[in-house]
Amino acid sequence: MTHPSATPWWAYGALALSMALVGSYVALSKPLVAAIPVFLLAWLRFGIGGIAMWRWLKKPADEPPISPHTRRLLFLESFLGNFLFSICMLYGVSMTTAVAAGVIMSTIPAVVAVLSWLFLRERIGSRTWMAIGLAALGIGLYSMGKSSTSGPADSQVWLGNALVFAAVVCEAAYVVIGKHLTGGIGPRRISAIINLWGFALVTPLGLWWAWSFDFGSVPSGLWLLLVFYALAASVWTVWLWMTGLRWVPASRAGVFTVMLPVSAAAVGVLVLGERLSALQALAFGIALLGVLLATLPSRSANR
Repeated sequence: MTHPSATPWWAYGALALSMALVGSYVALSKPLVAAIPVFLLAWLRFGIGGIAMWRWLKKPADEPPISPHTRRLLFLESFLGNFLFSICMLYGVSMTTAVAAGVIMSTIPAVVAVLSWLFLRERIGSRTWMAIGLAALGIGLYSMGKSSTSGPADSQVWLGNALVFAAVVCEAAYVVIGKHLTGGIGPRRISAIINLWGFALVTPLGLWWAWSFDFGSVPSGLWLLLVFYALAASVWTVWLWMTGLRWVPASRAGVFTVMLPVSAAAVGVLVLGERLSALQALAFGIALLGVLLATLPSRSANR
């Protein structure tokens, strides 16, 4: 197993930046979801991403042919990490409160650690467990300290919470499956292939919504936001994550998913005008301490 002292710092940076971008586009997708139906939004996202990455589909000369097992993993990576994650997260956030969604998302590092132990047989050292605990504690504190003046009806909250947790499981599976894929395929080609699968999966529903949708009702500013959302979700985040994951064990990489709710909260404060209390600032510090603990060099190879 690769341990912190043998891992290049740019790999950690790629993982952190990837999840930070995920959090930012989840937060900024609020106005997009209000203007464009979810399945049509997903279809446009995958379409724009496919145009940006069409050259990445070509197999490099030094890359082995894709085996049937790897093809199945690529489909699962797209189905769980792209298609289901996006649908569950977008619908879930619309049906529950920001507080509940933040608490549920704080479980991502722990779910990743459990799945990597079950399916990758990775040994999880005490320091990694401590990092996971700090990450979860920090985001949990932030969520509990966040005030909400209004929220959805109680009858919808339970379903919204369930959908957000389903998105958490999808994200954790995305991390674990991605670790398998990076052993034989380059990050660019993985990004292009799973985006193509996502486009294929959502096309029937995307076309159905596009048939009756008034595209002229969407303001020009939202189209620019859509382009950013598509490039961030389909191109930048996937490539950055797969690049970092080639060097970092899945259980330790899972700690960096804490950047998802952290960056979503930061966008809320800096862009959407939300206030940051002292408790929330402390929560940020605890969460980032978990990331620091996971990345500092260690003399023990199993941590």
